[in-house]
Amino acid sequence: MSLPKLQIACDHSELSSALADVKHVGDVVDIIEAGTILLLQEGEKVLRYFRALYPDKKIVADTKCADAGGTVAKNCADAGADYMTVICAATIPTMKAAAKEIKEIQVELYGDWTFDQAQQWLDAGISQVIYHQSRDALLAGETWGTKDLEKVKKLVEMGFRVSVTGGLSVDTLKLFAGIDVDTFITGRGITAENDPKQAAKAFQAEIRRIWGN
Repeated sequence: MSLPKLQIACDHSELSSALADVKHVGDVVDIIEAGTILLLQEGEKVLRYFRALYPDKKIVADTKCADAGGTVAKNCADAGADYMTVICAATIPTMKAAAKEIKEIQVELYGDWTFDQAQQWLDAGISQVIYHQSRDALLAGETWGTKDLEKVKKLVEMGFRVSVTGGLSVDTLKLFAGIDVDTFITGRGITAENDPKQAAKAFQAEIRRIWGN
């Protein structure tokens, strides 16, 4: 079982705020994500800034693309992104078109997706998915439970590299012990802390404690 990676999600509305946060933790995390709202507000320059600051880090464009996959993916790749997200409702042709233009795509799992659909993504050569506890679900009082963990396990068993996100904290990581999670994604779990760099280090330490050899 490999050591899960840590991804910081920059879910800001302004580039200046995103840059301020990412500069605190960019050297500690493994992957840097330009969040959906940030990309909608500021455009592809976000990716160019992140790439310039951290040339050796993986950069994710969280576009949640639903259509025009090839065009969106090419624009993101040209701006410096390694990965781009597509929404699970996107068609297989949209996903394939995107996958041709960027190193990898990640399917964001929202709503009523099925494991039959997931098998179609695997068959199309897509190997990454993101299991998501949405912000709205968390605000409604939902938490990570057995149902979520079983779905994550099944996706891993199918052969996906699975990232998980949504309301994660250092204390919730132990819920995933024994599961070969590829990446933990968090935003406010790090950036809302008084010392974001120390918070990121605490995440990494707990990951090593649980999954380290």
